[in-house]
Amino acid sequence: MKGITPLLILLTLGFLVACKPSLEETNAQLREEVIAVHDEVMPLMGKLKSFEKQAKDKIEEMEQSALANSTQLEELKALSYDLNQAYEGMFVWMRQYEIEDGEKTQEEVEVYLNEQMKSISKVNDEIKTVLERAEKSLGNQ
Repeated sequence: MKGITPLLILLTLGFLVACKPSLEETNAQLREEVIAVHDEVMPLMGKLKSFEKQAKDKIEEMEQSALANSTQLEELKALSYDLNQAYEGMFVWMRQYEIEDGEKTQEEVEVYLNEQMKSISKVNDEIKTVLERAEKSLGNQ
């Protein structure tokens, strides 16, 4: 009976370790999640540029008008800038994102992917926020 208890404990621990996903599998899942956050807003890139063009056109129109509201003009300039920054932010993130793990250990890959998740989540939030502002300011297209 005494020999069975340690054997059961050993089998239970072996089962738990075998059922836990490996770090490699966890990293693969994390990489999919990072790309999913990217893929959520990537289709909105054209909308960013469209709103930026609308804002610039409206700025130009207002600057030519004698009755231009300086507060509204500054708000439109800030919106145009923010639309461009959100657009550029996506491309900055994409240029620095490493698809391959290279010679990194799985622990280093995990740290890298967690950092990338924070970074692309910030880009995602910035795009959504500026598009919401643009829709309120310029109207929905």
